[in-house]
Amino acid sequence: MFGSITPDMILAILPELSLLVVLAIVFIADLVLPKERNGLLPWITAAGLAVTFVVTLLFTNPGAGAELVWGGMLRHDMLAYLGKLLFIFAAFVTTLISVKFGDVWLKGEYYFLMLASTMGMTLMAASADVVMLFLAIETTSIPLYILAGFMTGDNKSTEAGFKYLLFGAMTTAVMLYGFSLLFGFTGTTNLYAMSAAITAGSIPVPVLVGTVVLVLLGLGFKVAIFPMHFWAPDVYEGAPTPITAFLSTASKAAGFLVLIRIMLASFPQVLADWQLILGVAAVASMFVGNVVALTQKNIKRLLAYSGIAHAGYALLGVVAASELGVASVVYYLLVYVVTNLASFGIVVIVWHAVGSDEIADYSGLSRRSPMLALVMLLAFLSLAGIPPLGGFIAKVLVFAAAVEANLVWLAVLGVLNSIIGLYYYLIVLKEVYLGQPTSEEPIAVAPAHGVAIVASILLVLLLGVVIAPGFDWALAAAASLF
Repeated sequence: MFGSITPDMILAILPELSLLVVLAIVFIADLVLPKERNGLLPWITAAGLAVTFVVTLLFTNPGAGAELVWGGMLRHDMLAYLGKLLFIFAAFVTTLISVKFGDVWLKGEYYFLMLASTMGMTLMAASADVVMLFLAIETTSIPLYILAGFMTGDNKSTEAGFKYLLFGAMTTAVMLYGFSLLFGFTGTTNLYAMSAAITAGSIPVPVLVGTVVLVLLGLGFKVAIFPMHFWAPDVYEGAPTPITAFLSTASKAAGFLVLIRIMLASFPQVLADWQLILGVAAVASMFVGNVVALTQKNIKRLLAYSGIAHAGYALLGVVAASELGVASVVYYLLVYVVTNLASFGIVVIVWHAVGSDEIADYSGLSRRSPMLALVMLLAFLSLAGIPPLGGFIAKVLVFAAAVEANLVWLAVLGVLNSIIGLYYYLIVLKEVYLGQPTSEEPIAVAPAHGVAIVASILLVLLLGVVIAPGFDWALAAAASLF
């Protein structure tokens, strides 16, 4: 099936091979290290992820080329390349903020599962065949189900794991049924061959649109868009906070890259139909996320609803279905991932200090730790879309893509929702800067946590000020797709 293995085929899966080596090293280290040395596990994992990131960055860039490899199962292009870098970086930061988090940070299986999920995400970004895509989604999801319920002594964590598993299995079954129908209609499992088969065939449009809806229900769950968003607040609140950070960034980004590839590669013939479906979902996600976030008292639930709203913003670029639209989504994901990682890094640090995720417990944070308060200010203002931070540029790009595609009404509703969203971010920042602290004791920041949030927030600033390099990469990713 694969013929002779060429260097290009090896380069296409080099990140996965590197992650597999790191996973094996962590597994062996967990077996041979004495219990009192388990504190080395996060550092071994972080070092392995750093090496994998550098290897991926230096050796796997496909440039302007795009080719199907491994029998058409994977596509080696810029979209997959950027996705892999993003997922590996998110796993690296998640590993750092996991240090000293309860007792989970001392367990080798925690890092094993995270690495396995990261490998699944890298395969999701490159999948060009529904069989490979389904296997990659399951490789991503199953470890995350376990990680969400990893704190077995915490009722909220076990509830989060069970809900995530239950709803995830249900939506995956619906999506798999959609995939099976596509195979039945087209006679192929390759995403790019499906488009030609649909064009040449006589599939009734209502049947094809119904199949697209089944696929969108499964992918909508992965990215937490309305109406498949219902799991996010409970799972985000109950899961270990570092895993919540990983879920809300890497997992969501992987889902969006798959959504872009499937919609534009396989279903250009019913473009107007799925544009309408996703346009309505985008508006509903923005309004539900922003309006419900206004009433939240728990910081993790607030960020969950914020994530639902941001999924709606990112959908605007998908709905535009243009080169600028895809580039805007890619840039949006870059900004959103690093911003949310910084936000959840602060949540982890404050949890260590006060033992709570309630917004009221952030009162007076600026007096206990001015630097933490500053990072939180920058991260939340970026999420709100305030210049000169990365979130502002990201929103401008998706709104511009919507306008270019003559979807002005979507852009107007997006701007309106950005104004609503600003309010609840300011509510939190009001507590941070104007509230009275319950203690005057300074908040200690572990070195690993400091590295994680500084790296993330510097990227937030960089993506807001030095736009050209990131946007050039995003444009290259869009061009490789088209």
